[in-house]
Amino acid sequence: MIKQCVSAGLLLVAAVSACHAQHHTIVKLWETDSVVNLPESVLPAKEGYLFASQMGNNPNDKDGIGGIAKISLTGKMLNADWITGLNAPKGLGRFGNTLYAADLDEVVAIDIERGKVIKKIPVEGAKFLNDITIDDKGIVYVSDSRTKKIHRIENGMVSTYLENIAGVNGLKSIGSDLYIAAGKYLKKADKNRELTQLAELPQGGDGLEPVGNGDFLWSAWAGYLYYVYADGHYDLLLDTHLEKKNTADIAYDPVRKIIYVPTFWKKSVMAYQLK
Repeated sequence: MIKQCVSAGLLLVAAVSACHAQHHTIVKLWETDSVVNLPESVLPAKEGYLFASQMGNNPNDKDGIGGIAKISLTGKMLNADWITGLNAPKGLGRFGNTLYAADLDEVVAIDIERGKVIKKIPVEGAKFLNDITIDDKGIVYVSDSRTKKIHRIENGMVSTYLENIAGVNGLKSIGSDLYIAAGKYLKKADKNRELTQLAELPQGGDGLEPVGNGDFLWSAWAGYLYYVYADGHYDLLLDTHLEKKNTADIAYDPVRKIIYVPTFWKKSVMAYQLK
Protein backbone atom coordinates (compact mmCIF):
# COMPACT_ATOMS: atom_id res chain seq x y z
CA MET A 1 0.00 0.00 0.00
CA ILE A 2 2.81 2.39 0.83
CA LYS A 3 4.52 1.78 -2.52
CA GLN A 4 1.24 2.30 -4.36
CA CYS A 5 0.63 5.58 -2.54
CA VAL A 6 4.12 6.82 -3.34
CA SER A 7 3.73 5.86 -6.99
CA ALA A 8 0.37 7.61 -7.18
CA GLY A 9 1.87 10.65 -5.50
CA LEU A 10 4.74 10.75 -8.00
CA LEU A 11 2.31 10.43 -10.87
CA LEU A 12 0.27 13.29 -9.45
CA VAL A 13 3.35 15.48 -9.11
CA ALA A 14 4.37 14.65 -12.68
CA ALA A 15 0.90 15.45 -13.96
CA VAL A 16 0.82 18.77 -12.15
CA SER A 17 4.31 19.64 -13.41
CA ALA A 18 3.32 18.81 -16.97
CA CYS A 19 0.14 20.85 -16.62
CA HIS A 20 2.14 23.85 -15.40
CA ALA A 21 4.91 23.59 -18.00
CA GLN A 22 5.44 26.75 -20.02
CA HIS A 23 3.28 26.87 -23.10
CA HIS A 24 3.62 30.44 -24.28
CA THR A 25 6.57 32.60 -25.31
CA ILE A 26 6.99 35.95 -27.06
CA VAL A 27 9.25 37.23 -29.84
CA LYS A 28 10.21 40.90 -30.07
CA LEU A 29 9.10 42.59 -33.28
CA TRP A 30 10.19 46.19 -32.78
CA GLU A 31 10.76 49.03 -30.36
CA THR A 32 10.35 52.73 -31.04
CA ASP A 33 13.13 55.19 -30.48
CA SER A 34 13.00 57.04 -27.15
CA VAL A 35 10.52 59.55 -28.56
CA VAL A 36 7.36 58.84 -26.55
CA ASN A 37 7.20 61.31 -23.68
CA LEU A 38 6.77 59.01 -20.66
CA PRO A 39 4.25 56.50 -22.08
CA GLU A 40 1.94 54.76 -19.62
CA SER A 41 -0.73 53.18 -21.82
CA VAL A 42 -1.19 52.12 -25.45
CA LEU A 43 -4.32 51.24 -27.41
CA PRO A 44 -4.59 49.88 -30.97
CA ALA A 45 -6.95 51.85 -33.20
CA LYS A 46 -9.10 50.19 -35.85
CA GLU A 47 -7.77 52.81 -38.26
CA GLY A 48 -4.38 51.07 -38.20
CA TYR A 49 -2.16 52.79 -35.64
CA LEU A 50 -1.60 52.99 -31.87
CA PHE A 51 -2.65 55.62 -29.38
CA ALA A 52 -0.06 56.19 -26.65
CA SER A 53 -0.64 58.27 -23.54
CA GLN A 54 2.25 60.61 -22.72
CA MET A 55 2.57 61.82 -19.14
CA GLY A 56 5.28 64.39 -19.81
CA ASN A 57 7.84 64.98 -17.08
CA ASN A 58 6.12 63.19 -14.22
CA PRO A 59 3.18 60.82 -13.63
CA ASN A 60 1.87 63.02 -10.80
CA ASP A 61 2.08 66.59 -12.11
CA LYS A 62 -0.82 68.79 -13.19
CA ASP A 63 1.41 70.74 -15.54
CA GLY A 64 -0.45 70.69 -18.84
CA ILE A 65 2.39 69.09 -20.78
CA GLY A 66 0.89 65.61 -21.11
CA GLY A 67 -0.93 64.34 -24.18
CA ILE A 68 -1.58 61.49 -26.57
CA ALA A 69 0.58 60.39 -29.51
CA LYS A 70 -0.10 58.29 -32.58
CA ILE A 71 2.40 55.54 -33.45
CA SER A 72 2.41 53.30 -36.52
CA LEU A 73 2.03 49.52 -36.26
CA THR A 74 5.68 49.24 -37.28
CA GLY A 75 6.95 51.46 -34.47
CA LYS A 76 7.28 54.83 -36.20
CA MET A 77 6.11 58.03 -34.53
CA LEU A 78 3.25 59.47 -36.60
CA ASN A 79 2.21 62.41 -34.46
CA ALA A 80 3.72 63.11 -31.05
CA ASP A 81 1.38 66.05 -30.55
CA TRP A 82 -1.96 64.60 -31.65
CA ILE A 83 -3.52 65.68 -28.34
CA THR A 84 -1.73 68.18 -26.10
CA GLY A 85 -2.56 70.19 -22.99
CA LEU A 86 -3.35 67.24 -20.72
CA ASN A 87 -1.60 66.63 -17.41
CA ALA A 88 -0.40 63.06 -16.86
CA PRO A 89 -2.79 60.82 -18.84
CA LYS A 90 -2.60 57.10 -18.20
CA GLY A 91 -5.21 54.46 -19.11
CA LEU A 92 -6.98 54.68 -22.48
CA GLY A 93 -10.30 53.28 -23.65
CA ARG A 94 -12.46 53.68 -26.74
CA PHE A 95 -16.17 53.58 -27.44
CA GLY A 96 -17.26 54.39 -30.98
CA ASN A 97 -15.48 57.54 -32.12
CA THR A 98 -14.60 58.68 -28.60
CA LEU A 99 -11.29 58.02 -26.88
CA TYR A 100 -11.24 58.28 -23.08
CA ALA A 101 -8.11 59.01 -21.02
CA ALA A 102 -7.63 58.84 -17.25
CA ASP A 103 -5.90 62.10 -16.30
CA LEU A 104 -5.16 62.24 -12.55
CA ASP A 105 -8.52 63.53 -11.25
CA GLU A 106 -10.63 63.67 -14.40
CA VAL A 107 -11.55 61.58 -17.40
CA VAL A 108 -10.94 63.27 -20.73
CA ALA A 109 -13.17 62.48 -23.73
CA ILE A 110 -11.63 63.03 -27.17
CA ASP A 111 -13.28 63.06 -30.60
CA ILE A 112 -11.00 60.76 -32.62
CA GLU A 113 -11.96 62.01 -36.08
CA ARG A 114 -11.40 65.66 -35.17
CA GLY A 115 -8.53 65.08 -32.77
CA LYS A 116 -10.15 67.40 -30.23
CA VAL A 117 -10.94 67.21 -26.53
CA ILE A 118 -14.73 67.41 -26.28
CA LYS A 119 -15.29 66.95 -22.57
CA LYS A 120 -13.50 66.67 -19.24
CA ILE A 121 -15.33 64.75 -16.53
CA PRO A 122 -14.03 65.55 -13.02
CA VAL A 123 -14.06 62.69 -10.50
CA GLU A 124 -14.61 64.14 -7.06
CA GLY A 125 -11.99 63.07 -4.52
CA ALA A 126 -9.82 61.34 -7.13
CA LYS A 127 -6.06 61.38 -6.59
CA PHE A 128 -4.50 59.07 -9.19
CA LEU A 129 -6.90 57.83 -11.86
CA ASN A 130 -5.09 55.01 -13.57
CA ASP A 131 -6.73 52.53 -15.93
CA ILE A 132 -9.91 52.71 -17.99
CA THR A 133 -12.20 50.11 -19.50
CA ILE A 134 -15.53 50.53 -21.27
CA ASP A 135 -18.36 48.01 -21.48
CA ASP A 136 -20.45 47.26 -24.54
CA LYS A 137 -23.04 49.88 -23.48
CA GLY A 138 -20.46 52.65 -23.33
CA ILE A 139 -20.23 52.77 -19.53
CA VAL A 140 -16.74 53.81 -18.44
CA TYR A 141 -14.94 52.29 -15.45
CA VAL A 142 -11.82 53.96 -14.10
CA SER A 143 -9.51 52.90 -11.26
CA ASP A 144 -7.94 55.20 -8.68
CA SER A 145 -4.86 53.48 -7.31
CA ARG A 146 -4.41 55.84 -4.38
CA THR A 147 -7.99 55.90 -3.06
CA LYS A 148 -8.48 52.14 -3.76
CA LYS A 149 -11.68 52.88 -5.69
CA ILE A 150 -13.21 52.04 -9.05
CA HIS A 151 -15.54 54.70 -10.45
CA ARG A 152 -18.33 54.26 -12.97
CA ILE A 153 -19.27 56.93 -15.52
CA GLU A 154 -22.58 56.73 -17.38
CA ASN A 155 -23.91 59.62 -19.46
CA GLY A 156 -21.32 61.87 -17.86
CA MET A 157 -22.46 61.03 -14.33
CA VAL A 158 -19.83 59.65 -11.95
CA SER A 159 -20.47 57.16 -9.14
CA THR A 160 -18.27 54.89 -7.04
CA TYR A 161 -18.61 51.32 -8.24
CA LEU A 162 -16.23 49.50 -5.87
CA GLU A 163 -14.01 50.63 -3.01
CA ASN A 164 -11.36 49.25 -0.66
CA ILE A 165 -9.66 47.42 -3.55
CA ALA A 166 -6.02 47.42 -2.42
CA GLY A 167 -3.53 47.95 -5.26
CA VAL A 168 -6.25 48.50 -7.85
CA ASN A 169 -4.91 49.31 -11.31
CA GLY A 170 -5.69 47.42 -14.53
CA LEU A 171 -9.33 46.92 -15.51
CA LYS A 172 -11.10 44.99 -18.26
CA SER A 173 -14.85 44.80 -18.86
CA ILE A 174 -16.03 41.54 -20.44
CA GLY A 175 -19.78 41.05 -20.73
CA SER A 176 -21.34 41.76 -17.34
CA ASP A 177 -18.07 41.10 -15.48
CA LEU A 178 -15.27 43.47 -14.53
CA TYR A 179 -11.79 41.97 -14.24
CA ILE A 180 -9.40 43.76 -11.91
CA ALA A 181 -5.66 43.80 -11.27
CA ALA A 182 -5.77 44.34 -7.52
CA GLY A 183 -2.18 44.30 -6.34
CA LYS A 184 -0.91 40.76 -6.93
CA TYR A 185 -4.42 39.38 -7.36
CA LEU A 186 -6.51 38.95 -10.47
CA LYS A 187 -10.12 39.38 -9.41
CA LYS A 188 -13.52 39.36 -11.06
CA ALA A 189 -16.50 41.47 -10.01
CA ASP A 190 -19.80 40.11 -11.33
CA LYS A 191 -22.89 42.17 -12.16
CA ASN A 192 -23.78 42.18 -8.45
CA ARG A 193 -20.29 43.49 -7.58
CA GLU A 194 -19.41 40.21 -5.88
CA LEU A 195 -15.64 39.64 -6.00
CA THR A 196 -13.91 36.36 -6.86
CA GLN A 197 -10.15 35.84 -6.78
CA LEU A 198 -8.91 34.09 -9.93
CA ALA A 199 -5.11 34.12 -9.61
CA GLU A 200 -2.18 35.37 -7.56
CA LEU A 201 0.90 36.72 -9.35
CA PRO A 202 4.43 37.42 -8.03
CA GLN A 203 4.18 41.17 -8.74
CA GLY A 204 1.35 43.67 -8.65
CA GLY A 205 -0.52 44.17 -11.90
CA ASP A 206 -0.55 47.20 -14.17
CA GLY A 207 -1.98 46.19 -17.55
CA LEU A 208 -4.62 43.50 -17.98
CA GLU A 209 -5.66 42.08 -21.37
CA PRO A 210 -7.85 39.06 -22.20
CA VAL A 211 -6.47 36.47 -24.58
CA GLY A 212 -9.56 34.24 -24.73
CA ASN A 213 -10.81 31.09 -22.99
CA GLY A 214 -10.46 32.87 -19.65
CA ASP A 215 -6.72 33.50 -20.11
CA PHE A 216 -5.13 36.93 -19.58
CA LEU A 217 -1.95 38.87 -20.19
CA TRP A 218 -0.72 40.64 -17.06
CA SER A 219 2.00 43.27 -16.90
CA ALA A 220 3.77 44.33 -13.72
CA TRP A 221 5.21 47.84 -13.86
CA ALA A 222 8.69 46.88 -12.62
CA GLY A 223 9.40 44.99 -15.85
CA TYR A 224 7.47 41.72 -15.96
CA LEU A 225 4.92 40.30 -18.38
CA TYR A 226 2.93 37.13 -17.62
CA TYR A 227 0.50 34.85 -19.40
CA VAL A 228 -2.16 33.89 -16.85
CA TYR A 229 -4.25 30.77 -17.46
CA ALA A 230 -7.90 30.44 -16.51
CA ASP A 231 -6.97 27.98 -13.75
CA GLY A 232 -4.68 30.56 -12.12
CA HIS A 233 -1.21 29.33 -13.07
CA TYR A 234 1.02 31.47 -15.27
CA ASP A 235 4.01 31.70 -17.61
CA LEU A 236 6.62 34.43 -17.30
CA LEU A 237 6.91 35.90 -20.80
CA LEU A 238 9.23 38.85 -20.23
CA ASP A 239 11.59 40.12 -17.55
CA THR A 240 13.26 43.49 -18.16
CA HIS A 241 13.56 44.67 -14.57
CA LEU A 242 17.37 44.48 -14.54
CA GLU A 243 17.41 46.81 -17.55
CA LYS A 244 15.13 49.16 -15.59
CA LYS A 245 12.74 48.94 -18.52
CA ASN A 246 9.19 49.15 -17.23
CA THR A 247 6.21 47.27 -18.57
CA ALA A 248 3.23 49.53 -17.96
CA ASP A 249 -0.35 49.38 -19.30
CA ILE A 250 -0.12 46.92 -22.18
CA ALA A 251 -2.45 46.44 -25.16
CA TYR A 252 -3.17 43.28 -27.14
CA ASP A 253 -4.24 42.71 -30.73
CA PRO A 254 -6.06 39.34 -30.60
CA VAL A 255 -6.19 38.97 -34.40
CA ARG A 256 -2.47 39.43 -35.03
CA LYS A 257 -1.53 38.17 -31.53
CA ILE A 258 0.71 41.15 -30.87
CA ILE A 259 1.35 42.64 -27.42
CA TYR A 260 2.22 46.34 -27.20
CA VAL A 261 4.24 47.40 -24.17
CA PRO A 262 4.89 51.01 -23.05
CA THR A 263 8.21 51.31 -21.20
CA PHE A 264 7.43 54.38 -19.06
CA TRP A 265 10.79 55.96 -18.07
CA LYS A 266 12.56 54.53 -21.16
CA LYS A 267 10.18 56.58 -23.35
CA SER A 268 9.53 53.87 -25.92
CA VAL A 269 6.88 51.36 -26.95
CA MET A 270 7.73 47.72 -27.72
CA ALA A 271 5.83 45.12 -29.73
CA TYR A 272 5.97 41.36 -29.17
CA GLN A 273 4.47 38.42 -31.04
CA LEU A 274 2.71 35.97 -28.73
CA LYS A 275 3.55 32.35 -29.49
